Amino acid sequence: MNETTGASVISGPQPPEVVAQELEALLSSGNYDSVKVLLEPVQPVDIAEAIGLLPQILQALAFRLLTKNEAIEVYEYLDAGVQQSLLDRLRSNEVLELVEEMSPDDRVHLFDELPAKVVRRLLAELSPEERRVTAQLLGYEQETAGRLMTTEFIDLKEFHSASQALNIVRSKATETETIYSLYVTDAERHLTGILSLRDLVTANPEDCIGNVMTRDVVSVSTHTDQEEVARAIQRYDFLALPVVDKEKRLVGIVTVDDVIDVIEQEATRDLYAAGAVQAGDEDDYFQSNLFVVARRRVVWLAVLVIANSFTTQVIALNDGVLEQVVLLAAFIPLLIGTGGNVGAQSSTVVIRGLSTQRIQALGLFKAILRETIAGALLGLLMLVVVVPFAWWRGEGPLVAAAVGISLIAITTLAATAGAALPLLFDRMGLDPALMSAPFITTATDVAGVMIYLKTATWLLHNMGA
Repeated sequence: MNETTGASVISGPQPPEVVAQELEALLSSGNYDSVKVLLEPVQPVDIAEAIGLLPQILQALAFRLLTKNEAIEVYEYLDAGVQQSLLDRLRSNEVLELVEEMSPDDRVHLFDELPAKVVRRLLAELSPEERRVTAQLLGYEQETAGRLMTTEFIDLKEFHSASQALNIVRSKATETETIYSLYVTDAERHLTGILSLRDLVTANPEDCIGNVMTRDVVSVSTHTDQEEVARAIQRYDFLALPVVDKEKRLVGIVTVDDVIDVIEQEATRDLYAAGAVQAGDEDDYFQSNLFVVARRRVVWLAVLVIANSFTTQVIALNDGVLEQVVLLAAFIPLLIGTGGNVGAQSSTVVIRGLSTQRIQALGLFKAILRETIAGALLGLLMLVVVVPFAWWRGEGPLVAAAVGISLIAITTLAATAGAALPLLFDRMGLDPALMSAPFITTATDVAGVMIYLKTATWLLHNMGA
């Protein structure tokens, strides 16, 4: 406890930014022994971030000062751009040794970022076993369990005793991704059971694995989408999930650390889509030059500009009512802004519900009906503020009635569209995030202006100006 404030003091390693500053100063002065002392207590992930913050000319120098085991672990945490830069700056034998020692899933992730010519050269130089494993993973479609998995796992046999199994775990522990989840296969490598390291350690040494293991195994196939894999690990609180091929043979495992990366990637992608940004590779967005950024964002903006031209056309076709009651034009931004916001809210909650699969439990039609009623209620609540103001400004009931009727209709329509369109995209096999807030807003703008001006025309005809 802090004696003066009574607050707890939490100690820990220095932030990567501070490590990077000290590292740059030591490297620039040629004090390489101090660099090793500085990095010794630092975690590999923090070393990777610190190296990424260095000038390019110093990145390779800092990386070369790491021990072989440290270098392999740190390299897997580096950003893709830094990884590629190091490959260009390191000697060919250093590169080959580094790539050879990487875990298969991390190696495949690196190869996905490299030019095809470089990948072919590195593949040809790998050992036969590592080349076979890497080619196998590269053969699966991107963003599937097969592409995400690692082939480094421990499999046991039902006839092994607990004592024999522990000896196998000890002998293979340094070569595998995780030892906390152990898998049991038959002679044809079909997955027959699973047990945790705790189950194995607490078992009687003479017990057969077949009597200790759990036969009810949750697994995914090699072509399962990575988002489904992430949901399965989250649902069952697994540290790893087995991956089987078409013949139900165990071919790999997906670990929780890889799933965390998937969740981050998918969340980033959905956020970009919701903002009508064509993200490309999410990792390099902030490293891209401004022309690339503009090119990625202009596509959706151009679509939205064209869609908004319909709003202009609707106003032009109803200019007669605006000429008679000019004040009607003052409330157009309020109505379309409200409709756009309500639609964006509905689309956001529905897209999120689809992502977490909560909406499937409710039912699609119930979800749409729920948002429709919510939109109508929002319209009624806003009437309390908007209609009296419109009555006062319009000096009579005409503008107030047009605004009030239109407000309820627009919020109801916007909420319905905001819920239904993402669900429609999902049923069509498209990404529901494409039906993003800007698109919903633009669509409700067009419909909202038409509802408002047609309502005003009808009221003007029946009530008189």
